[in-house]
Amino acid sequence: MTENKRRHERYDSLNLLSYVCIDSDGKEWTQGMGRTLDISETGLRLETHEPIDTKYVLLLSVGIENDLVDIRGKVVYCNRGDEKKFECGIEFLEVPPDAYAVLKRYISEFNKQYG
Repeated sequence: MTENKRRHERYDSLNLLSYVCIDSDGKEWTQGMGRTLDISETGLRLETHEPIDTKYVLLLSVGIENDLVDIRGKVVYCNRGDEKKFECGIEFLEVPPDAYAVLKRYISEFNKQYG
């Protein structure tokens, strides 16, 4: 059994999102749509139809219930998943305070209901 090294618990969660890939110079390279497979206070697992290179930083707009939160994150890994899709691990780099409040509230409610 593998030891869980995560700082925060991840919760299964399907949320639609859009993303923009930028390089270290801030140049936009590509954009796309996907969905979360799980989410925590510090990251998420993203499912997409196209692979995303780990050299990119993502500008994410995630639909969480009735809110849209903008988060900046880095791609930690990207692997082929099921049904010709890709799964990417995203570590949050910048979460504005208002987005963080929505995220915390969502995780707290999710934990109360399913935890």
